[in-house]
Amino acid sequence: MKKLFTQHLRFCPKSGKFIGFKNVQGASKLLLPVLGLIAMIWILIRVIPKPSRLSYPCVQSAIPLAAGFFGYISIAALSTVAFLRSKKSLRYYPLFFVGAFIVFAMNGFHFAPTIVLTSDAKVEANQPFGEAKGIFPGRVVWVHNPNAVNQNCISDELDHAWYMAENNNQGVINGMVSAAIDSLTGSTSDTAAWRKIFQFHNQSRGKGAVNYKAGEKIFIRINICSSWGGNYNPNDLSKVKNDWYGMSETSPAMVLAVLHQLVDVLHVVQSDIYIGDPMKHIYKHEYDQWHSKYPNVHYLDNSGYTILGRENVVPSTTAKIYYSDHGAILRSNVSYPGTTPGPAVYSDNLYTIFETAEYMINLPQLKGHKRAGVTMFAKNHFGSVTRSDAMHMHNGLPAPLEMQNDTSRLGYGKYRIQVDLMTHSLLRKKNLLFLMDALWATDHEQDKPLKWQMAPFNNQYTASVFASFDNVAIESVGYDFLRSEFTIARGQGTFAQMRGVDDYLHQAADSTKWPVGIKYDPDNSGVHIYSLGVHEHWNNAVEKKYSRNLGTGNGIELTAIMQTNATGIHDLQSFANDGFTILGNNPNPFSTSTTISYNLPEKATVEITIYDLQGKAIFLATPGVQSAGKQSFEWNGNVSKGNGLRNGIYIYRVRATATGSGIVYDKSAKMMVRR
Repeated sequence: MKKLFTQHLRFCPKSGKFIGFKNVQGASKLLLPVLGLIAMIWILIRVIPKPSRLSYPCVQSAIPLAAGFFGYISIAALSTVAFLRSKKSLRYYPLFFVGAFIVFAMNGFHFAPTIVLTSDAKVEANQPFGEAKGIFPGRVVWVHNPNAVNQNCISDELDHAWYMAENNNQGVINGMVSAAIDSLTGSTSDTAAWRKIFQFHNQSRGKGAVNYKAGEKIFIRINICSSWGGNYNPNDLSKVKNDWYGMSETSPAMVLAVLHQLVDVLHVVQSDIYIGDPMKHIYKHEYDQWHSKYPNVHYLDNSGYTILGRENVVPSTTAKIYYSDHGAILRSNVSYPGTTPGPAVYSDNLYTIFETAEYMINLPQLKGHKRAGVTMFAKNHFGSVTRSDAMHMHNGLPAPLEMQNDTSRLGYGKYRIQVDLMTHSLLRKKNLLFLMDALWATDHEQDKPLKWQMAPFNNQYTASVFASFDNVAIESVGYDFLRSEFTIARGQGTFAQMRGVDDYLHQAADSTKWPVGIKYDPDNSGVHIYSLGVHEHWNNAVEKKYSRNLGTGNGIELTAIMQTNATGIHDLQSFANDGFTILGNNPNPFSTSTTISYNLPEKATVEITIYDLQGKAIFLATPGVQSAGKQSFEWNGNVSKGNGLRNGIYIYRVRATATGSGIVYDKSAKMMVRR
């Protein structure tokens, strides 16, 4: 019996883990009834005590087997009913009816869903590949604060839509971006963070570890793909609520947060900053919010709509991207069945802003996509070419005609246009950092923002910001969020579930996964880049841990910052905080001094920062390296300049960086001064 089962199984030669069947048709008739019953029992045992486990990848992978078993039972039951209703007695045809019942039931199960058996699913957890990038290689920072947005907002309400200032807490969002760049660089101030950002970026592109210089242009590349005529017409003269009104795109408040950092913190001259989605328009509701505070920034538009002082983008005649399929895949149109494909597309021009800007901040909104499965940084560059639209580029995606119409390019090892976009010198080298807006994330590119069900969102808008130096890592994390939320059970668009959605991330991370005959060289230089970053999947949708979080590999490190206050102060709680505990301060309230106590899970370098309620750091202590176990720090209640504090509430933050694993432990708590 053991030989009968094992002869159909396939195991990974490296890990020894089960990865599928050698012969699905032969094995399914014998194995699937047993496996289906086991899967159904296992799902019930796991999910009944804790329904949230339904989103676990392991549970998700067992659902098709359980569904198949249910189909098997249903067909067997129907066979039984047909048998009982037979006009002939069993004693006359015992062999016929028993044999027919068994064959019908077994073959009924054979036709039940068996998609889980494919080894093409590519969702193995914590198996990183590629070369991690960043000051802290592979680090992706996720900041979540539910108070950033109006959780009671009806996202597409005509006069109170999600993108309006009334539905976005600008102070909180500013604090989230601040927390993201500080954690990304290991800094205690935004000024120090920007210094490290520019030095690391310039060193990486061969300029040396130099800082930003006055006069260098910075391009904030946003996503407003609905503005082909979408919720406001291009002339901004009227409101029109149509099928695309209220689509989830780059949030005006997120752009304001970036402008605040560049202008108010870094002191970039406004006239050196450019903002736009080159193929599209800037809406009045966006322009009004930005221009009122930063009037000298250049606001880029398309097709001559400059009535509000916006400027036309200029097509370049020299900046070209050459597609690495060499005309085999990309066509001038997306052809529906029965129509004739257009001429092959070999290259595209970009806009001059990509040449003249010294730095770029690509600022997409996290969301799924009907053709690509997901859309983040790479897909955002579909609007960077100078054609009137980007339909020709969709042929390089998993479902060029949208998922429900086309399955021809699903799977892995196919030409993916996103890799060309991620590799091109102008679109890659100038990326200062990867900052992703996830304040109002959703299931696909034409949908309004949706409330998410998975933890920690719990039926709220996502209210999140992501940051990284690693393009592949941050898109891998975004993909994990989307595929874990938008499942069949969720009831919204399941585009992130398409096979091959992350094929472009596999190829961007590791050149050994390039398709046969494809060498990505969008600059047509003969030079190939073999890894743009690191790719892996988290362990599960609840813990959200990657290999660096677990200390098992050199992949992604997800640093999660859970802000729960309404001020944007760094009130932190990391998913890496297992065993790290704030034990409080005593006495509390206090008048002259207090002792802050905490428990370290391992040896770490400790910093303690005191903030006022406006988020300003007023005191920094550096106890240095401390051993695992209970530790404490006595504070005399004075700020850095020796002045005493006024009565009121303050925030203290304990940040510990493990000397061995490099894991960052970060939490905070409140205390009161009463004198």
